[in-house]
Amino acid sequence: MKKSIDNMIFKSLVVLMRVLFGVGWFLAGLTKITGKTGEVSWYEQPTVFLTEYLTKSLDKPNVPEFYKNFIDGLALNHVPFLNYTIPITQIIMGLCLIVGFMTLPAIFICLFMQINFILSGNMNLLSLTIYTSAFGLLFFRKDALILSLDRYFRIEDFFKVKKPNYVRWNKTEETLLQK
Repeated sequence: MKKSIDNMIFKSLVVLMRVLFGVGWFLAGLTKITGKTGEVSWYEQPTVFLTEYLTKSLDKPNVPEFYKNFIDGLALNHVPFLNYTIPITQIIMGLCLIVGFMTLPAIFICLFMQINFILSGNMNLLSLTIYTSAFGLLFFRKDALILSLDRYFRIEDFFKVKKPNYVRWNKTEETLLQK
């Protein structure tokens, strides 16, 4: 009895982690659009914040050289596009995680965004917590899908990794077949 209660508590905590992970991403996107964190909205002054952020990243010693090349050669040339798509993506992925819809792709997209944030020189405790939460959700994804739309609509079946059926090869049988 105690083991099933512990299991139920663990599964509830994994679901809570998925929901809180989603709330974090949702709020990150929402504050970029509304500017409620004391900063100007990314939409009020398009490209200003993101251009400054990326330019400062080029001067940080903890940003890898390959990522500086990425920022300089690609990201800074597409700031208007990134300015609008990053907050919208954060909001959509946050909502997907909260309700558990397309959970596995949403986790991977959030992980991709978090890796880019870390590579741009912003490694702190919050970044590390978000980063490890993504891996925790991937590791316990079966439990993370409890109380999710993926489970309700059986979307989880699309993302299952199926084991291949290997035919066992026997050298003596091959020799007999050749005779």
